[in-house]
Amino acid sequence: MKEIRNIAVIAHVDHGKTTLVDELLKQSGTFSAHQEVDERVMDSNDIEKERGITILSKNTAIDYKNIRINIIDTPGHADFGGEVERVLKMVDGVLLLVDAQEGVMPQTKFVVKKALSLGLKPIVIVNKIDKPAAEPDRVVDEIFDLFVALDANEEQLDFPVIYASAKNGFAKYNLEDENDNILPILETIIKHIPSPSGDINNPLQLQVFTLDYDNFVGKIGIARIFNGKVTKNQPVTLIKADGEKINGRISKLIGFLGLERIDIQEAECGDIVAVAGFETLDVGDTLADPANPIALDPLHIEEPTISVTMSVNDSPLAGTEGKYVTSNKIEERLKIEMQTNIAMKYEKMEENSFKISGRGELQITILAEKLRREGFEFLLGRPQIIIKEINGVKMEPYEHLVIDVPDEFSGTVIEKLGRKKAEMISMIPTGDGQTRIEFEIPARGLIGFRSQFLTDTKGEGVMNHSFLEYRPIVSGIEKRTNGALISMENGEALAYALFNLQDRGTLFIKPQDKVYVGMIIGEHSRPNDLDVNPIKGKHLTNIRSAGADEAIKLVPPKIHTLESALEWIEEDELVEVTPKNIRLRKRYLDPNIRKRMAKQKKS
Repeated sequence: MKEIRNIAVIAHVDHGKTTLVDELLKQSGTFSAHQEVDERVMDSNDIEKERGITILSKNTAIDYKNIRINIIDTPGHADFGGEVERVLKMVDGVLLLVDAQEGVMPQTKFVVKKALSLGLKPIVIVNKIDKPAAEPDRVVDEIFDLFVALDANEEQLDFPVIYASAKNGFAKYNLEDENDNILPILETIIKHIPSPSGDINNPLQLQVFTLDYDNFVGKIGIARIFNGKVTKNQPVTLIKADGEKINGRISKLIGFLGLERIDIQEAECGDIVAVAGFETLDVGDTLADPANPIALDPLHIEEPTISVTMSVNDSPLAGTEGKYVTSNKIEERLKIEMQTNIAMKYEKMEENSFKISGRGELQITILAEKLRREGFEFLLGRPQIIIKEINGVKMEPYEHLVIDVPDEFSGTVIEKLGRKKAEMISMIPTGDGQTRIEFEIPARGLIGFRSQFLTDTKGEGVMNHSFLEYRPIVSGIEKRTNGALISMENGEALAYALFNLQDRGTLFIKPQDKVYVGMIIGEHSRPNDLDVNPIKGKHLTNIRSAGADEAIKLVPPKIHTLESALEWIEEDELVEVTPKNIRLRKRYLDPNIRKRMAKQKKS
């Protein structure tokens, strides 16, 4: 029987988790010498590669000194907190990565709190020590203070510290040591992380923590074996969260090594494997011995806090750019997504629309981005928070917000957040002309704030937030102050018309873009909406005069991404998403119906 260690790599977004796992794979000899390997090899899908963030937790395994080390790379973004939470139940220790310059961030607190409450042993890695502004000693003190504040036990407080630069491929026990490899991390894992508990002679108990899907074998559950051993074709009992039992057999048993998935015949307790054979498999389900079926504790999955309405595209340009436009196709695709993405839910609404709920805007826009790349066309409404009723009181989600801003912008940011009903908890100058300010803010107040924040801080501000708790609803949160410029004609936009309109506000379109009645072509510089004609050409005569043909100079338009478009729109507006374009439009395209609806709303 092989010795095993199970660890998860946890950290705030962009502190270097995936880069570190890369180096561990390379330097442990898991990749053969001739193998070509990409950078951030664990971020496997296109969106992860482009954005440089991990969206789905992924596992790999390293064999080092005859010990199998199962490593799970987790997402660092707050919207994927549910993913991290489940993973932590499957491991016996964590590698906590902290940036040597940024120090402890909101997501660091969130994941550390979960890890400590489960009694896991931490190994602290102070990463990016090669940064010019790195302060490793201050960061270690911050981490110790955080552990104390989160009621860590004596054993957890006595954590080993390793200083590393994952990008440059080295790690060391002390800052003054000379070392050019990452092996101190592997040595520390073997020394400090306990072997998995459980007994090979007990009846089988195996719990699923992540799902995958394969067109040939169906649903695949990635699971940890807590007791006993499992073999291919073994008869087992699937125990669902509600206690329902289903008998079946394991049709496929898969082991991990590096990036490879290998068909194996058997695996023993403590190991992490993938199993197939049950179509009704879900996260948290237990596979047990049919003779003695004992369920493990079900996994708690965080509830969604935000929802968006997705509906069939009914604009005049519908069906001209996408391949799949009907509600049946959209529903089919959402069903497939929900099979593996358990932090999201969807329900069918009236009039060909679906309500999609998730943990944050990023999670929902990533799903929308996946769909548009696959050829889908649809409309998205403004994100809404999910309100809960607790003891007869209506409650809304609050977020813990941490911002780092240059000193000269801190006043502006505090004033703007005050209008969003944010409460300031602390304000600490971090040196080098920066200030770190912490707030508690209703999640509603953060919708649409990011783009305004980047403008106010000239792109230098950094904001991070994580879910805090539910609190009673507050009123009076400020909304978008500017109106929209709305097209009153169908056709193609002309440079001459746009030149005359650019004084009225910020344009979102360029010449030759297709427009239709009710489409939003820009942001008005005043609070009211304004109907404009973007296709009006120049009236030509046969008289020429000096200065009549002045050159048309156009300001480049503001091009919206999916996130910025969703943040910008109000309740009566929609985002039209197609494989080629992201357009903004009014919910009711006809100006007369819009006026009637506005009157009804007022009365």
